[in-house]
Formats: sequence, C-alpha cells, structure tokens
Amino acid sequence: MLIAGNWKMFKGPVETAEFCVELRRHEADFEGVDVAICPPFTSLAVAVQVLAGTDIAVAAQNVHWEPEGAFTGEVSAQMLRELGVYGAIVGHSERRQLFGETDEGVARRTRAALDAGLSVIACVGETEAEREAGETKDVLRRQVGVLEAEDNLVVAYEPVWAIGTGKTATPEIAQEAQTAPSSAAPRSTWNRSRRFA
Repeated sequence: MLIAGNWKMFKGPVETAEFCVELRRHEADFEGVDVAICPPFTSLAVAVQVLAGTDIAVAAQNVHWEPEGAFTGEVSAQMLRELGVYGAIVGHSERRQLFGETDEGVARRTRAALDAGLSVIACVGETEAEREAGETKDVLRRQVGVLEAEDNLVVAYEPVWAIGTGKTATPEIAQEAQTAPSSAAPRSTWNRSRRFA
C-alpha cells in the first residue's frame, strides 16, 4: 500500500525541514506501507536531504515531458532526478481543472518521467457532473487508457467531486471505481526497491 501526501502549495523549505525531521522520527511506524511526500518544488531539495537514508520517498507534484527548453514554470524529469527526487504526481485534478491538462498531456508527462527513471503517481477521477450523468466508468477508462502499464506507475483514483467539497468517496465508491478501467488499466506498484544515489 502506498500513502502519499500531496502538500499542494503549502510548506516552504524551513517548514518542510521541520516536518521531515519529525516524519523521520516516526519512520518505524510505517512498516509494511510505502510512504511518499510531495512538497512544492521549492521544498524538494530540503526534503530529499532530510529524508536521505530513509524509505520515505520524495516526489514532485508535476513534471514536464521535455528534458529542457522554453517552458516557463515547468520542471523536467532530469532536473528532478538531479535533485534526488524519487517520483512525480501527474494528472492531478487541480492541474486538469485549473491549468487545462489533458489526458494526452498526462500520458506524455508519465512517459517522460518513467523513461527518466522516476516513479509516477497518475491521478484519475471524474467530476460531480460526470458522476451524476453516470459517466464515471467512461471517464476513468479514457483517463487510464492513455497510460501504458509499467512497474513504476501507480494509478490513484481521486474523484474531483470529493476534493475540497466536504463530500467523501467511501471505500465502496473507490472499489467500484477501481473495477471501471478493467483489463486496460496498468497493474503496477510503487517500486521502493529502486534507490537513487
């Protein structure tokens, strides 16, 4: 099981260092669970430094598909690897809704990160309107359908309608969603046996 905390736009480097020191003290409590934190870009380096030598992964909240170029505000997989980052989130619902990310863009980001040796958490999920229209399975099939099965790819169900709304996706709803993509879905795990130097 993977438990990943997406910090969104919270915790600068000082607060990140303090948090990671405390998290490190509790590492023994995570036996049998893979743990990843996903701080903002400005806090990745300090998180990697403080958590070095632990099994707590540090992942970015996004990654671009190009290795370099005129892409203001973006960060490449190679840059993340150089920092010592373990993986990246792609396709987060906020990226899809607020920044217009598409399934094709998510596929490109995923492929670039995996090719660079990063692990990937690819987020999928439907909006409230799509859920109410009975389109959940179709949306999830479309979103998962652009991803290629890969050992270092985790697909995370994250219903858009449950983010910041006070509504909760019950375990039954999540289980139902898990069956939607069917055999086309990547069957993968968060491979913590790979460590970066």
